[in-house]
Amino acid sequence: MQKKALLRFNTAGSVDDGKSTLIGRLLYDSKSVPSDQLKSIENVSKKNGYDYTDLSLITDGLKSEREQGITIDVAYRYFETANKKFIIADSPGHVQYTRNMVTAASTADLSLILIDARKGVVSQTKRHLFISSLIKIKKIAVCINKMDLVDYSEKIFNKIVNQVKNISEKLNFDSVIFIPISALYGDNVVNKTKNMNWYSELSLLDILNEIKISPQYSIDNPRFPVQYVIRPHRKNYEDFRGFAGMVENGVFCSGDEIVVMPSKISSKINKIFFAKKEIKKAQKNMSVTITIKDNIDIGRGDWIVGNKYTPILKSKFKSSIVWMSHDSLNINDKLILKQKTKEVSAIVNSILSKYNYDDFSNISKPEKLELNEIGIIEITTSEPIICDEMAQDSTKNMILINPKNNETVGACVLK
Repeated sequence: MQKKALLRFNTAGSVDDGKSTLIGRLLYDSKSVPSDQLKSIENVSKKNGYDYTDLSLITDGLKSEREQGITIDVAYRYFETANKKFIIADSPGHVQYTRNMVTAASTADLSLILIDARKGVVSQTKRHLFISSLIKIKKIAVCINKMDLVDYSEKIFNKIVNQVKNISEKLNFDSVIFIPISALYGDNVVNKTKNMNWYSELSLLDILNEIKISPQYSIDNPRFPVQYVIRPHRKNYEDFRGFAGMVENGVFCSGDEIVVMPSKISSKINKIFFAKKEIKKAQKNMSVTITIKDNIDIGRGDWIVGNKYTPILKSKFKSSIVWMSHDSLNINDKLILKQKTKEVSAIVNSILSKYNYDDFSNISKPEKLELNEIGIIEITTSEPIICDEMAQDSTKNMILINPKNNETVGACVLK
């Protein structure tokens, strides 16, 4: 039996554009909602005075969300079709929760962005497109929703398509797909509708089934951040010393020559274990334990990398950042920078620019960054970190943490 492909996608849009209703429709029409959950949602819908089942409640899982009718966190849902599996991250639409969209998009293969057909492109649309580009998402599906409220107008659909195309040309996407839908009534969501005969392309679900995602890693550039050093100190395992973590890029095989970073000491892989089973090969996203042939000092935060292209180390660098705290980011702020399993002290040397969402231009040298603003900063760290051009994006995504309260305050991408 052939293994089903997996597609991870996030939804984003402005308030009340219908994200939760769309995901609810996908789950409902694909028969992916448990009967007890559906019964609960039907009861809540009646309590709220609706004469229909409010499918948005399928993803609005928190009690406070159901009572208020809003999404205030990232809601993850899973469903599958005959040939593909899906993991959905439904992120909030309110401006103050834009930071949650960064969380939802961080592991996504595709961004699904909703636009209300009555409103067209708004500032949140631009912000979500920009964040998708910043996080290196290459495929975008734009669902122009609530077409039933504009009489299924082809003219309005085309107008919005042109608006988004003008924006996306300035960003780094491989493809942008447009689908006119009504999430409330199911038009073009799972099945094609007769209400928009002028639209000849596939329904949203058929498009999701058809999309092929290229692997975002290089086989020749394996990268493995050490999360934990395993020393059992038990009978028959007195000399065992393994390094546990998840492969971030490429493929590791028993016998491969490797380099430990940042020490730059060379060795060879001895064995690879997946759970308790020894395996010959480990690839991206596999959580494994690796043993090496030489007794090298390796700890949490170190990297095991292939010896063909070793990454460079830097303690001063530029980074794009989405600022996620209610407290502003200022020059000389002291923070903790976390790159995978490594944490180092960091100081903000300068704020080089921030983005204007109206035209994506740069505002040079602002005094500070406020909540949800995106800019470019220069950072100096107490220890050098990996700056890796060869392993694509496996080491470029980082976070900034406030050392006073351990709050995540920024999402960074190395320039």
